[in-house]
Amino acid sequence: MSYQVLARKWRPSNFDDVLGQGHVIRSLKNSVSSKRLAQSYLLSGTRGIGKTTIARVLAKALRCSNLSEERNPCNECDACLDVNSGSSMDVLEVDGASNNSVENVREIISTLQYTPTFGEKRVVIIDEVHMLSISAFNALLKTLEEPPAHVVFIFATTEPHKIPKTILSRVQRFDLRNIRPVDMKKQLDKISQAEGFSFSSEEVI
Repeated sequence: MSYQVLARKWRPSNFDDVLGQGHVIRSLKNSVSSKRLAQSYLLSGTRGIGKTTIARVLAKALRCSNLSEERNPCNECDACLDVNSGSSMDVLEVDGASNNSVENVREIISTLQYTPTFGEKRVVIIDEVHMLSISAFNALLKTLEEPPAHVVFIFATTEPHKIPKTILSRVQRFDLRNIRPVDMKKQLDKISQAEGFSFSSEEVI
């Protein structure tokens, strides 16, 4: 197996591995368990605290054919493997910073009429959604008002105040917290032990 950088190797692949966002994870697990899903979710917070990771885990959970009792995706079924490899036809991940025009959004919307190739849901993840142009937001709004039943949107942003109120009113919003230093230290201890390296002192950690 080729070398994989630690940040990718240790990126959480299920809900329980996500660090420091228990309030968000509990709500999302309950939604998945009860099948009372929002049509659109917004994950907001500073960089590097898990927005895109949670979006991908939720996408897997919505499509996984073998969820655990704790509502974690199995990471072994075809749906999970497709998302993990980035090759899923039913989970579309878009960078809002570089796909921010009305044409880009219309192209996304045009694909949503098609049902999933397998499973119940198609998922659209738009990262840095606040970077969309006003025209792009307006094009998106109509679909958020009357979304296809098989589609779930997951938006991530570092600047929720830049998102139009018309969009905010149609999403279920989760504000992520900064990860506590004590939790980061525990995770670094865990990784260092598993990877077979050590730190010269506690102060370094």
